[in-house]
Amino acid sequence: MTAPAQHLLGGTDKAAIMVMLLAEEDASRILSQLTPDELRQLAGTMCGIGEVEPQAISDAIAGFSRSTEHSGISGHGRVDNVRRLLNGAVGEVKTDNLMRQVAPEAEEEGLPALGLLRWLDPKIIGEILADEHPQAIAVLLLQLDTDVAAAALAALPEDLHTPVLHRVARLGPVSRQAIEILEHTLNAKIEKLHGTIPLTMGGIRHAADIINRSHRSIEKNVMPKIGKIDKQLAKELENEMFKFEHLFVLDTKMTGVLLREIESDTLILALKGLEEEQREQFFGAMSSRAADGLRDEIEARGRVKKTEVEAAQKDIVTIAKRLIADGELIMGEGDEDYV
Repeated sequence: MTAPAQHLLGGTDKAAIMVMLLAEEDASRILSQLTPDELRQLAGTMCGIGEVEPQAISDAIAGFSRSTEHSGISGHGRVDNVRRLLNGAVGEVKTDNLMRQVAPEAEEEGLPALGLLRWLDPKIIGEILADEHPQAIAVLLLQLDTDVAAAALAALPEDLHTPVLHRVARLGPVSRQAIEILEHTLNAKIEKLHGTIPLTMGGIRHAADIINRSHRSIEKNVMPKIGKIDKQLAKELENEMFKFEHLFVLDTKMTGVLLREIESDTLILALKGLEEEQREQFFGAMSSRAADGLRDEIEARGRVKKTEVEAAQKDIVTIAKRLIADGELIMGEGDEDYV
């Protein structure tokens, strides 16, 4: 890809070109003076700018030495070059974090087994990791989404739970060399099990997320048809698509509309399961006197069963869905009802 002409080059583009023309030692000294945000922007531009033609260099760097007018900057090995520069400026750990943000595709290509690990059934992950050292397991679990990591931990032998979680909490910096060693170990295990380990793809949550992000008409058209094919699936999809937490996007006015339809005891139980700051979403839609009274009632209720809280929250979700269907409750703009 050719760098754009001068009138299209922004300040970050010009800075990226200049840094790439410097010797690594000089570039590292400059990068070490930047803030994390500046580093992130500059590294992202350096990785994404592609081939930089001689004319683009001349246009971007006014008055630059004539000897550079025909040198150009190759795009080959760009990510590795950026990594070396950042290593010299901020160290390996910070560099790894930055590169995962600005060049995730390259990072994933470099760690194929870790990439595959994210697709495996958590029970299979538990089986693969069961004979690893707790430190190694902790590092590998941190490469996964939290929900997947939690399920994989549960699949491990119980005597590993405590040492693994202890190391997750106290892990600190991990060198890239250590990650690479774990990668080779993981690759060997996956190769040994090749063809026998199932990949987990799709599922209720993924389907619900796709529906939530689709045009409203898709939900209206698809959900009734799914209900005819598989009533249980339709019910599970509805539960996943609209959770109590989605109500947190309501503004004060709409929250007030919802509160008028909720029984006091149901509201007390539902809010009992929330953090104080989350409760403010509902307190803010009431008068100060009513909010103070509700706080006192929640406090006086004492401990309640989690199942009671969940049931109350589901009742409120049902009320919210009815109000949305009646056009009385608006959770977004236009067709984006769920955000």
